Amino acid sequence: MPKMKTKRSAAKRFSKTGTGKLKRNKAYRSHILTKKTTKRKRNLRQSAMTDKTNEPNMKRILPYL
Repeated sequence: MPKMKTKRSAAKRFSKTGTGKLKRNKAYRSHILTKKTTKRKRNLRQSAMTDKTNEPNMKRILPYL
């Protein structure tokens, strides 16, 4: 059986932590920042973990991550 291919777009957006969880960056930080509060923009800087309901799909498209 051939090797599974990693979805490269997903590999660039997610990284695995030491405990095996998937780390991601938050959305809504790229443009239209003038109307967003400083507190909201500051919180968008911090990374978040992928939701547990999405993890099976993420494991499928990122088999070797």
